[in-house]
Amino acid sequence: MHRLFVEKTAAFANDSAHLIGDLRNNLAIESLKSARIVQRYDLDGLTDEEFAKATQLILSEPQVETSSTELSLSSDETAFAVEFLPGQFDQRADSAAQCVQILTGKERPFVSSARVIILTGQLSKENLEAIKKYLINPVDSHEVSVNAPYQRTESPEPKDVAILEGFNQKTEAEFEHFRSELGLAMSTADLLHTQKYFQKEDREPTITELRMLDTYWSDHCRHTTFMSKIAKVSFDEGTEVIQETYNTYLATRDQVYGASTERPVTLMDIALMGMKELRKSGELDNLEVSNEINAASIVVDGDDEQEWLV
Repeated sequence: MHRLFVEKTAAFANDSAHLIGDLRNNLAIESLKSARIVQRYDLDGLTDEEFAKATQLILSEPQVETSSTELSLSSDETAFAVEFLPGQFDQRADSAAQCVQILTGKERPFVSSARVIILTGQLSKENLEAIKKYLINPVDSHEVSVNAPYQRTESPEPKDVAILEGFNQKTEAEFEHFRSELGLAMSTADLLHTQKYFQKEDREPTITELRMLDTYWSDHCRHTTFMSKIAKVSFDEGTEVIQETYNTYLATRDQVYGASTERPVTLMDIALMGMKELRKSGELDNLEVSNEINAASIVVDGDDEQEWLV
């Protein structure tokens, strides 16, 4: 197993500069002085010579990046690593593995990647936890050790898809508990309607079928959510920027609809207000107005002749 750390040189470390600005602006941690991003690769199935070639030709750009098999940290630096969860597709690792296979002409090697975040400053435990919570999306990623050897794990054999025994015999009261237990977006009435379908099919549904129905039903419900009236809005401490943006929206509403409008405040209205303001000011006169609300189209003149580079 080979391990490599790759980092942009200071002149090209745009992502690191963006990260420190993002953390300072959104988390307001004054003690945070700097941030670095280091890309870590773990590769299995290569000789030392093949690894050296892959380092120079694929895994790093020597002109703008430094690479090392070890990561050195100073006393005032704190680091943690973020990696995709097992089963999540890692585009960077997959692309690297394909390129290394082309380079060696052999079987595709195993490649894993992780992003190492290195922070400088006197950070408290609470500060560090806040930064991790902000940067790590638990849906697809998790924190891993920075320097511990990589442990390859085999994906467990999937179990058979469960059949929801007794689904067709459940009562309305039982469905109330059932939907709560599974965390379903569907209502009890929706489940009763689904039950009628499977009763006609003369079979019980699988958990996959029910989850799929619930997912698409949840997507449908989001449209209802967008149109729901927002009666009261409150802001947590430290969200002044969000509050200012919301106040700008309210002021724009008055300009677009008039101060006496009875139109409700909704998520959909918030999303469309910028477009409506541009239309009112005449800056969006080429918008196609139609009953289709899932996408926006603009009208362009395609009759003008122009030169094409072929």
